[in-house]
Amino acid sequence: MFSLNSVFWFLKISFIFCHLSDPRCFWRIKDTENNIGDTETYCFFSISTKHGYVKNDYFSWNLDKQVTPKTRHLIFSVYLALEEINDSFHILPNISLVVNIECVLQKYGEKTGLLLRSEKLIPNYYCINERRYLIVLTAPTWAISTKLGPFLFMSRIPELYCGHFHLPLSNNEQFPHLYQISKKDTSLPLAMVSLVVHFRWNWIGVIITNDDHGIQFLSELRGEMQNNIVCLSVVITIKTQKLVALKELHMNYKQILMSSAKVVIVYGYKDSPIIYALISWKSHGIFRIWVSVSQFDMITIRGDFLLYSSTGTFIFSHQKPEISGFEQFIQTVHPSNYSSEFSFAKLWWTYFRCSLPPSDCKKLKNCPTKTVFKWLFMTPLGMAMSDTCYNLYNAVYGVAHSLHEMLLQQVDAWSKNAGKELEFDPWKMFSVLKTIQFINPAGDLVNMNQNLRQDVEYDVFYIMDFQKVYGLKMKIGRFSGQLSSGQQLYMSKEIIEWATDIDQILPSICSMPCRPGLRKSPQEEKDICCFGCNPCPENEISNMTNMDQCVKCPENQYANEDHTLCLEKVVAILDYKDPLGKALAGFALCFSVLTSVVLGIFLKNRDTPIVKANNQSLSFVLLISLIFCFICSLLYIGHPTMVICILQQTTFAIVFTVATSTILAKTVIVVLAFKITVPGRRMRWLLEIGAPKYIILICTIIQLILCGIWLGTSPPFVDADVHMVHGHIIIVCNKGSVIAFYCVLGYMGSVALASFTVAFLARNLPDTFNEAKLLTFSMLVFCSVWITFIPVYHSTKGKTMVAVEVFSILASSAGLLLCIFAPKCYIILLKPQKNSFQKFRKPHAIADNIS
Repeated sequence: MFSLNSVFWFLKISFIFCHLSDPRCFWRIKDTENNIGDTETYCFFSISTKHGYVKNDYFSWNLDKQVTPKTRHLIFSVYLALEEINDSFHILPNISLVVNIECVLQKYGEKTGLLLRSEKLIPNYYCINERRYLIVLTAPTWAISTKLGPFLFMSRIPELYCGHFHLPLSNNEQFPHLYQISKKDTSLPLAMVSLVVHFRWNWIGVIITNDDHGIQFLSELRGEMQNNIVCLSVVITIKTQKLVALKELHMNYKQILMSSAKVVIVYGYKDSPIIYALISWKSHGIFRIWVSVSQFDMITIRGDFLLYSSTGTFIFSHQKPEISGFEQFIQTVHPSNYSSEFSFAKLWWTYFRCSLPPSDCKKLKNCPTKTVFKWLFMTPLGMAMSDTCYNLYNAVYGVAHSLHEMLLQQVDAWSKNAGKELEFDPWKMFSVLKTIQFINPAGDLVNMNQNLRQDVEYDVFYIMDFQKVYGLKMKIGRFSGQLSSGQQLYMSKEIIEWATDIDQILPSICSMPCRPGLRKSPQEEKDICCFGCNPCPENEISNMTNMDQCVKCPENQYANEDHTLCLEKVVAILDYKDPLGKALAGFALCFSVLTSVVLGIFLKNRDTPIVKANNQSLSFVLLISLIFCFICSLLYIGHPTMVICILQQTTFAIVFTVATSTILAKTVIVVLAFKITVPGRRMRWLLEIGAPKYIILICTIIQLILCGIWLGTSPPFVDADVHMVHGHIIIVCNKGSVIAFYCVLGYMGSVALASFTVAFLARNLPDTFNEAKLLTFSMLVFCSVWITFIPVYHSTKGKTMVAVEVFSILASSAGLLLCIFAPKCYIILLKPQKNSFQKFRKPHAIADNIS
């Protein structure tokens, strides 16, 4: 049996979410002349056994003409099960089940059908046919079952309650004689919340009855809502006492009217005062998207739907297979075949099994009326069982299988009752029934052991009005709590889009969704579903609606202006392909060529006075160092590497130190040259041994030591700065040790400052070829460039910062070149008459001899 169950459940779960291309659709005909509605009225089905085959007389009982169509459904579901059992050779052979039915309908204080008269409730005895009843089936009102309980207990008759599950009835101590066929709605809260989440609603209302069942449902619903971030706008509890509930109708009306929720979950018993509240609200014009259970799917005495909504209603019904023989059975018991005179036309809703309409009807509301009615009446007539009908059907089979099991255990029961009516022990049968399981004719596994029952599976129906006299009830999805999260609810998008404009309905939400680029901002003292929307911080995005937190872009990406996408950052370097890089490289090459030309001119005219004055060898060293100064700027252009980064800083520091120290040596020579002409001065030996030339060597060695320390501790390296400029990855040479960098730069600046100071002090020394003034002006330009460089360098970013450094190198080098050598080239090339020894004066001869 265990292996059979395992195989059955595996197959069932495999087909739970089959494609709904041929959905269950029912056309419902309203009856404005119907003054009793279509509610299921309470019925009392007393079952007994008889030997041999017995055909139940469907119209022998006193059926009141006011019994509703749904009640007749209940009756015929029992008759169908009895006929199938009595005709079967596999279950209860040669034994028939017989039923006696009495129903009650209370309307405007009038009672019809079953009257609870004491003379009819003689314990375990029925006066009319003197037959003991084996068991009693009751449905659908639980309240009457509790009243009948003491009488049935005294009569030693067990009871099967076939209505919707009611929590108090599961108390075995209070109701030892009663057993509920219906399963407990353990997964209903999750199913309803799953539907709400599917349509992206998060702000809903709830209506429940003020009893243990309603409170437990609300508690479970709150838990599921919290897990799925769905909030309650309003909770309306309807008192179970009718008079109290009617007094609170106005207060409840204000509550639901003030609520901004457009979706309301309704849960309770159909015979509770909730019905009065719903009818009252409908008369006041309050329409919501109702989400409820099948027991509230009814037509009222006014001939319209109880849960009417202009946008439709969602109903959860226990999932059940179709009883294939039900339609044929109803046709066989057509009233025209019997003596009873009630009208067949008003007994039931007219149901139709339908498929999608012709291709020209993309939407139901757009279908021409003639097309719809032609399609409607071409569809074969069918009948659908309600949850209560299906429970009654299974209850009868449960009784039959229990009796069959008892017969197998007591094979001598026939001999003991030979010639008499076959009698069974109701309580023994009752105990067997509560543990039995079987497969009904529809192929559904019915497990009567409540402790082993699986979670209830649900069909989701959508109900809407179609014209004035028709309504459409269509199965649009299924729910199974046995599947993994995310796959439990299946909704047919094709059918939903055809039948309704549900996607165009304004969502039931507390706050408008935060569009991509914004994040939710919780508000104090409000539900989590009520929030504000704030922009995402810098370099963070949100690419979906209602994101709690923005997502930070990776290091190599950046957020666009709307903060909805992460874009790849552009790699920014001062490249030769860049116009600025091209310009700077061009200037560097031009000035290096120009410096080479000047060097060539000086070499060609090295014997002329203007070249020989002030030490021509130092002039050649200065020109060569300036050539390297211009060329070293090219190291800053293009994609850097580790070697290039090291060469950038060291080459720059050394060549500029050589240049500035050369200028210092030249100014020192000028000063010494004129000091030795003063009487009493004995400094000629300094010039004779070439002492000023050692200034270049000493200054350069000190700079080399500083660079060596820099490279040995923390050398420059290639660095990708992803934060410096928005949307760009700056590839730069990181200085490594900033202290070492500024020490090198500071030392070079101190040498330049010393050169400027000495040149400034010697600026007024007389001589035609005295370059002290030129050196002073050149060092003024040099120092001005690098003093300006420091603040500008720190205020720029990316490749602009590199360009500033290149520009400073070029500008300072060009200043030295132009300020010192431009006047001399002018004389050499354009004023050669001034570049002669005849123009020398006596003081100048000494300087010339020193050079």
